[in-house]
Amino acid sequence: MMKKITMAVLAIMFLGNTAFAGGILTNTNQSVNFLRNPARDAAIGLDGVYSNPAGVAFLSDGFHLGFNWQYAHQTRTITSQNELFKLGAKNNGLSTKEFEGVANAPIIPSLQAAYNKNNWSFQFNFSVPGGGGKCEFDKGIGSFETVVGAIANRLIATSQQLNAAIGQFGASVPNVTGYDVDGYMKGKQYYFGFQVGAARKINEHLSVYGGLRLLYGTASYEARLNNIRVMNGSEGMTLPQYFEGVKGGLTQAGNTIANLAGQVQAGIQQGVAQAMAAGMTQEQAMQLPQIQQLVAQGQQLKTAGESLQATGDQLNASAETLAPYANGMNLKSDQSGWGIAPVLGVDYKIGNFNFAAKYEFKTRMRMKNDSDLKEATVISATNKYVNGSSVPEDSPAQLALGAQWEPTEGVRVNLGYHHFFDKSAHWYEHSEKLLDGDTNEYLAGAEWDITKKLQVSGGVQLTRYGLSDAYMNDMSFVVNSWTFGLGVGYQVTDKVKINAAYFQTNYENYDMDTPQQNMAALGLTIPAGKNSFTRTNRVVGIGVELTL
Repeated sequence: MMKKITMAVLAIMFLGNTAFAGGILTNTNQSVNFLRNPARDAAIGLDGVYSNPAGVAFLSDGFHLGFNWQYAHQTRTITSQNELFKLGAKNNGLSTKEFEGVANAPIIPSLQAAYNKNNWSFQFNFSVPGGGGKCEFDKGIGSFETVVGAIANRLIATSQQLNAAIGQFGASVPNVTGYDVDGYMKGKQYYFGFQVGAARKINEHLSVYGGLRLLYGTASYEARLNNIRVMNGSEGMTLPQYFEGVKGGLTQAGNTIANLAGQVQAGIQQGVAQAMAAGMTQEQAMQLPQIQQLVAQGQQLKTAGESLQATGDQLNASAETLAPYANGMNLKSDQSGWGIAPVLGVDYKIGNFNFAAKYEFKTRMRMKNDSDLKEATVISATNKYVNGSSVPEDSPAQLALGAQWEPTEGVRVNLGYHHFFDKSAHWYEHSEKLLDGDTNEYLAGAEWDITKKLQVSGGVQLTRYGLSDAYMNDMSFVVNSWTFGLGVGYQVTDKVKINAAYFQTNYENYDMDTPQQNMAALGLTIPAGKNSFTRTNRVVGIGVELTL
């Protein structure tokens, strides 16, 4: 039992860390212009170095340089329902509990640069297309607690069974009524993107682009379980304390059994001696009903003693295994990796319309572990963090299409569409295959030049993932959303422009039933329950563009 509990605790620690895995969520907000109006896929501007690189060729000759700073605040909230939560000392007997992770990214930088000469445009872009901050769950997540709850639930049954078995011998083991645990998890992840390429104007209407994108990913994860307790009413015991109490109860019962067995044996010897003194043989004496009854009692006591001895041996063998976790557990894992992929683009201008397309190829990413987990365990999810192993975390290919219409001078209307080929990427244990489909985004916006110096703009983005219950879990989730952005641009001089914007994402709830989990290898069962997922995201940004 104790060895199984140890493995369950390991499962909690490592399963929790996938909460910050990369993959399905790709950041497209790589400039303050995007925050002002997300539909930038066919806009002609310096931010096009990321969103419409072919269109940058239509900017004026010279050197163009843009710096952007963004601050993002996010929350991730899981409302979990499971009967095991009722056993939690901090849960007030409720089966529903909310777990919230807070993610802050105080500095999300990006840089765009382009040098245009005649029909050529040479470009560079630095951005953070994935991750961008840290997320902290100060109470852990539901997957932490349900396994601890399953341990407590199993020990409740174990205590009841043991007390029923040894109560007749005047012994007892500690009762278990619930659990207590302090869970904590933190992850930090950054995907730095470096893109270089060149665009060429074929004629006054058409330009094309080719480039390469380098992604460098770095991530670190930390998880802790502290103050693991099984509760006996309001009294808490560590697992070693509980099993020490069990051992004491079994020892007391064993001593009682040994004393009773000695008394029975003495009674048999005395009864046989009296019968033989009355003229019976020993064989005849052993067949007497009162002697046979004593022999049966002795056999029952022997069986009970052997059972208790086996249980005691198991406890002794497991004590050394459990000892390292008596004061809680800690995990630290760092990952890093990189990949390169081509980027292609095209832009076509005709009259008051501009059309553009961009295709980013899939970036093959393998994140190598530097972890304190030195070898694989029987828990398959832990193998994601084995020291020295490489984890597949591809950045999916993306197709972006855009259109811009200028109905009157100084007013531009934009439309955009993004398709991410998620199911063609490769993620850990091929989790991409659990999706029902790829990600699609639909964008619209407008920009108005109020004066020669002042611009205002706004736009919306609708994001729809191909989610499924099989893909979703409280350790890694996204939900459908719609986003709005608005902001201003001010042309300080002919060579300097400042942009400022606010950007907010409004997420839907994703509700799902969680099936019963039978952890046969650990001897635990987690009952069926429910999860509801949602997030928040708010971003402010400021940027400056220079023309030299």
